[in-house]
Amino acid sequence: MRVLVTGSQGFIGRNLIAHLQRSDDIEIFGYDLANTPEQLDAWLAQADFVYHLAGVNRPQREEEFFQGNTDFTRAICQRLARRIDPPPILLSSSIQAELDNPYGRSKRLAEEAVMDYARETGARAIIYRLTNVFGKWSRPNYNTVVATFCYNITHDLPITISDPNRVVRLIHIDDVVRAFISELQRSEVRGQGAGEQVLWRTVEPEYPVTLGRLAELIRSFRAMRQTLLTPDFNDPFVKKLYGMYLTYLDEDDFAYDLTQRCDERGCLAEFMKSPHFGQIFVSRTKPGVTRGNHFHHTKAEKFLVLEGEAVIRFRKIQNARGPEGQRGSEPEVIEYRVSGKDFRVLDIPPGYTHNIENVGDTDVITLFWASEIFDPEAPDTYYEEV
Repeated sequence: MRVLVTGSQGFIGRNLIAHLQRSDDIEIFGYDLANTPEQLDAWLAQADFVYHLAGVNRPQREEEFFQGNTDFTRAICQRLARRIDPPPILLSSSIQAELDNPYGRSKRLAEEAVMDYARETGARAIIYRLTNVFGKWSRPNYNTVVATFCYNITHDLPITISDPNRVVRLIHIDDVVRAFISELQRSEVRGQGAGEQVLWRTVEPEYPVTLGRLAELIRSFRAMRQTLLTPDFNDPFVKKLYGMYLTYLDEDDFAYDLTQRCDERGCLAEFMKSPHFGQIFVSRTKPGVTRGNHFHHTKAEKFLVLEGEAVIRFRKIQNARGPEGQRGSEPEVIEYRVSGKDFRVLDIPPGYTHNIENVGDTDVITLFWASEIFDPEAPDTYYEEV
């Protein structure tokens, strides 16, 4: 199948093409400002499906709205209508088509041009009225306020919020692309001329968020390198927004150092923490050194030795003493020999005192997970030798 994408170098076009390129049976014609009218004419004559994404939304002169949105759409539809087999066309429109402003009027007239094309030719027209789209490759100070906030905050630049309580309705680029590709798949299955001639679509899910909350979230992403606090990625909007935020980092800003606490035993560093999953930290332990010899009443842990040879020992604290503090039976010590070669995880339950000893000739590197964030005011950590 031959697919034409106008606006191929724009935010939505680049993301759409990145997905379409994964299919071996799709030939893509990507049209943008660098291409010639002759190329566009040739591709319009061949395309089996047209994604019309090109448009103007921030021109210097008002008439450019109508030249780039309305007139260009009409010209494309007129060229397609001359074909014996006019193909389906998908128009990327905007919710602003409902508004009486120059951009909205130009998009509404573009919608009418596509509808006229469908009525005259019998070809199918699919019109998507999109809300604010966010995601990777969105241009700051052009496509969306989300891109502007992400760019400025990653570069420690100020942002301007006129009304922090103003709600913006956001949709994610991957959901837009998924919806667009589904239209192409429907066209392949049922034929180009089947079904309704004009289809109106929106993209779900939609994420309404205030500008104040949006800025707060993005600032928290920036602060993660210091606080190590991970946001609630169970919220799909937060997860998608964080992924977008990372794309605005400069190439020399992807890496950052953790704060290490070192002594004669080795070094330890916190990595990530969250009230939703606890915390992760990593340690380097020198040969012959034992860490731990403590227990927790509530906190559970996992140990994973990534490098080196170690023995992990633990026992129930009840085994150490009987009723009224009298000495009970000999404590039963459980031992596990672990190696970085095995990637074997050990669960450490509450109520078990535990330690880890480096029994090899090289440093032991261990990844730890704890079910709670360490709180120095209530550490839930009590010394007792295994």
